[in-house]
Amino acid sequence: MTDLVIGADGRPRCGWSAGTVDYMAYHDDEWGRPRRGDDALFERVTLEAFQSGLSWLTILRKRAAFRLAFDGFRIEKVAGYGPADVERLLGDAGIVRNRAKIEAAIANARAALDLPDGLSALLWSFAPPPRPARPRSFAEVPALTAESTALAKALKKRGFRFVGPTTAYALMQATGMVDDHLDGCHVELPAPRGGMVTMTGRDGAAV
Repeated sequence: MTDLVIGADGRPRCGWSAGTVDYMAYHDDEWGRPRRGDDALFERVTLEAFQSGLSWLTILRKRAAFRLAFDGFRIEKVAGYGPADVERLLGDAGIVRNRAKIEAAIANARAALDLPDGLSALLWSFAPPPRPARPRSFAEVPALTAESTALAKALKKRGFRFVGPTTAYALMQATGMVDDHLDGCHVELPAPRGGMVTMTGRDGAAV
């Protein structure tokens, strides 16, 4: 994989985004952009957990089915799921049918519901200061950091599952807590990334 690739449109992109339209759209329009809102971030926590051991492309292509199956990832709704919902989800061919991950998603919704300041506030409290410069190659992009390790520990302490340091760092990358677009990539992100960029509702929409 080349670190930077030039697309058919002449724009340079991080090399991992090459090869499929799904990856390119995700890279250009979503990955690394600051995202807030409890339900919006619960979706990302859940999908990162389901991705464990799988390709992210698999999750991207199933995301619409996941959203439908999990009631739009509304925390209060998922927190109320019971055994019948677990069986319903295990029978849904549109998602990843893994009992441990399904039960973790429900447990995580209940844990998120118990957070006094909400999930978004907790996650963003671990965002590091912005880097002075973007990484120049994939070799400079870590798999985990001190902040992601601390975040994973904090989440596990509060009852969250499937949230190890590597998964936590992938979450931080995806939701704009860190900017791991490579130097030279055409995607421009809002700054600062370590503080409140926008105020959002529970669903992550700007208000």
